[in-house]
Amino acid sequence: MGSAIRCVTGEEFDGGSDLGYNRMNFRWGNVGTFQISPGSHMWQVVNKYYKSKQPVPITMCFGVPPACTLLAGAGFDYAVLPMGCDEIGIAGAVQGAPIRLVKARTVNAMALADSELVLEGYVDPRDRRFETKESEDAGVQGRFHFHPEWAGYMGKAYKAPTFHVTAVTMRNPKTKPIIFALGVHTLDDHNIDTTVREAAIYELCERLQPGIVQNVVIPYCMTDWGGCIIQVKKRHQIDEGWQRNFMAAALSCSQGMRLAIAVSEDVDPYSMDDIMWCLTTRVNPRADILNPIPGGRGQTFMPAERMTAGEKQWTASNTNFEGGMGIDATVPFGYESDFLRPVYPVDRVKPEDFFSKKDIENARSRMVGWVHSLARTGR
Repeated sequence: MGSAIRCVTGEEFDGGSDLGYNRMNFRWGNVGTFQISPGSHMWQVVNKYYKSKQPVPITMCFGVPPACTLLAGAGFDYAVLPMGCDEIGIAGAVQGAPIRLVKARTVNAMALADSELVLEGYVDPRDRRFETKESEDAGVQGRFHFHPEWAGYMGKAYKAPTFHVTAVTMRNPKTKPIIFALGVHTLDDHNIDTTVREAAIYELCERLQPGIVQNVVIPYCMTDWGGCIIQVKKRHQIDEGWQRNFMAAALSCSQGMRLAIAVSEDVDPYSMDDIMWCLTTRVNPRADILNPIPGGRGQTFMPAERMTAGEKQWTASNTNFEGGMGIDATVPFGYESDFLRPVYPVDRVKPEDFFSKKDIENARSRMVGWVHSLARTGR
């Protein structure tokens, strides 16, 4: 199972509330593996209880309010949403009304009251088992395929903590219930995983130095948590260089991020054609390609980082982070006239004055890539 949303509240989350995804594989009846991304909120919770030998009571909720789905995908932005924050409260703010909670029947945990189906139980941090029989028989972690991952590749099977189900509850299905089956590395998954994350990276940059960051975009090709595009506007000479601080901060604060690109305000950050044009025409490869934090902690769900373990098991403790890559594709302050783009008067020329509606629709149907940005902005 990959589409249930965990709900952790109260003491277990330092007085706050946490929503997130964890893949499970029930190989032993009511006991299943419970994979936790290294560095994630749930990883922090489990680490807190590992030495105390205490289980962690949680609920896994299916068919939840859309705002909860949105917050569940907000991973690896913990400088802005730290342990102890109120993610359920944020989801309530997103939907414009409080998220309803209900006490679980069999464990000391809360569930999302408007869920269609709930698995109650507890995570045992010390009861670790292999996710698949194939990996168990070989006694090897991180080699055999299991479950697609957000990076766009097949995931690997590891030894994981276990989730022990103590009850299954559900709402009275007055209508046909909708349970969202998450497709990993699909566009719906991408929208879920990046909406809050883009806002969190924007907030991170704004806290470092207000007024410079204009937008943060995570295009589909950067695979949810794998990268970001930071658009900046340099107001005066002293702003020069902050774009590099922003990229280093984003790469430092998010396990799994490998690429951050900074662009200027004249660029459409939603157009990868425009981004590639910037990389081609504005980047000095000797000075503008950064490797800010080599040797830091990375993310084993990225295949290139798993490879750093060599012949060892491809686990979080054996992999290294090469430091990621920041690319400064901004216009140097004071040289704006040397990088002046031609702007076509799209606001003054009306195609309707020259072509029929059918001809215009025919032309629009052939538009791919950068021309959408050109038609909208004139550049």
